[in-house]
Amino acid sequence: MQKRNKIIYWILTLFLSVGMLAGGIQQMLQIGGYNEIITKLHYPLYLLTILGVWKILGVIAILIPKFPLLKEWAYAGFFFAMSGAVISHLAVGQNFTETIPALILLTVTVLSWYFRPEDRKITNYKNNLS
Repeated sequence: MQKRNKIIYWILTLFLSVGMLAGGIQQMLQIGGYNEIITKLHYPLYLLTILGVWKILGVIAILIPKFPLLKEWAYAGFFFAMSGAVISHLAVGQNFTETIPALILLTVTVLSWYFRPEDRKITNYKNNLS
């Protein structure tokens, strides 16, 4: 069971990392159609740079060993970014299909967090301090 969960975790986490890294780079550089997307959502373009940098840093935080508290923050950031994207698309009246990429990354974020190994959980970190 534990081996299966580790395999699931790494598959989900690699998918999440590739998705967030690709999106983060494109957002940071404002390429790949993100200017049009963000404009339709009525957000300022500089938000892309902020989101892009934080996504790249979040991927680094999730992939490096140790630092479980930092990983929790990265997962929370991904959750807020992707749930915010879903809500933003719906709030401006776009079709539900526009939310699908964000919904996929939101789901993968939650599943990667759920299946993370014990040594990547913050509870283990607290136990190691005492």
